[in-house]
Amino acid sequence: MRLSRYFIPVTKDVSSDEKMIASHKLMMQTGMMRQNAAGIYSWLPLGFKVLKKIEQIVREEMDRAGAIEMLMPTLQSADLWRESGRYDAYGPEMLRITDRHDRGLLYGPTNEEMITDIFRTYVKSYKQLPLNLYHQQWKFRDEVRPRFGVMRGREFYMKDAYSFDLDEASARVSYQKMFAAYLNTFNRLGVTAIPMQADPGPIGGDLSHEFLVLADSGESEVYCDKAVLDVPPPGEGFDFEDHDALIEEMEKRTKFYAATDEKHDEAAYAAIPADRQVKARGIEVGHIFYFGTKYSDPMKAEVQTKEGELTAIHGGSYGIGVSRLVGAIIEASHDENGIIWPDEVAPFGAGIISMKPDAEDCAAVADDVYAKLTAAGKDPLYDETSDRAGPKFGRMELIGLPWQVTVGPRGVKNGVVELKRRATGEKEDVSVEAAIARITES
Repeated sequence: MRLSRYFIPVTKDVSSDEKMIASHKLMMQTGMMRQNAAGIYSWLPLGFKVLKKIEQIVREEMDRAGAIEMLMPTLQSADLWRESGRYDAYGPEMLRITDRHDRGLLYGPTNEEMITDIFRTYVKSYKQLPLNLYHQQWKFRDEVRPRFGVMRGREFYMKDAYSFDLDEASARVSYQKMFAAYLNTFNRLGVTAIPMQADPGPIGGDLSHEFLVLADSGESEVYCDKAVLDVPPPGEGFDFEDHDALIEEMEKRTKFYAATDEKHDEAAYAAIPADRQVKARGIEVGHIFYFGTKYSDPMKAEVQTKEGELTAIHGGSYGIGVSRLVGAIIEASHDENGIIWPDEVAPFGAGIISMKPDAEDCAAVADDVYAKLTAAGKDPLYDETSDRAGPKFGRMELIGLPWQVTVGPRGVKNGVVELKRRATGEKEDVSVEAAIARITES
């Protein structure tokens, strides 16, 4: 994409509020989003590209783990929530609506009731289990004090999956699959998300883990054994049908102490060797639950067993904050100059800066780099504007693309371009062919 034809309203004119965290400030400065109301944002082109890349990675990992994608509406019937007993219990965070026919609706904060209704309508036999359905959809929770940009907004984009199993033993296998899939997902997104024992909250259940990214701006105080950070994710070749492997994968992580302040055990933490004790802050980016028959009992979501008897299914719920992850990634990966995007979620694969776009030789080389990176599928952002060098470099640093290729008259004369890796700041003069090779191999 040529910068002159793209819509990136980069600005330095953002709030001077000292409480504004880095991700909120950088998303505003780079023109990734615009606030429409407290906790509600328009996602502008640059931010939307990142959001869709995260969504696609989440989709691929859910599919690999055997979940099946669908889509549910944002508005839900209040009657379903009354049936489960949560309509009055959920609290003022729920946005309740009445339509012109005086029917109660709500803007869904989560989808346990709706998916249970879908399940009970179509699934009648144990032969149709196990089943895991998921979607990625906008949610709304009317936070008392929306803050920190997309990190604590009222409207947010979320992946939520729901598993259905015949009994507790098989439901725990579904839980283990999601546990492993989440580790792979966050690894691909370029962040280290630590699973920690968690309070299930209004979702309910007796087995729950939060996945938290360490960051100074995190709302939760976390305590963990440093060793948990060194455990590799399951990986691309992981067999989600191997139950022993699922158990082993979960045990590898959970054998090390990791807890938020809500679940913190000071004695257990003190038993960790001092050089491995980590006390930090964390951002919750995912939460998984096993809740048994909490919803199937009141809503009569039953299947016929092999023996011909009816039994309530065992359920689980698995959420990832897709829009929150945009902010969490920035919080975990930025410097004083701007964002540092991990390769897989960067809005563009590389940035090209033409120092003399009006000079025929510079323009020819920059156009060549642009064409070759585009053909290689790297989706470069090409700055061929007539702006001065300072604003060009500052803007590209702020946006934070993984690679920068600078084409200047001196380099063109010597047959080289300057290649910079944003994450490390390393620069080198290389041929166009070498620059293309380095970028496409990353």
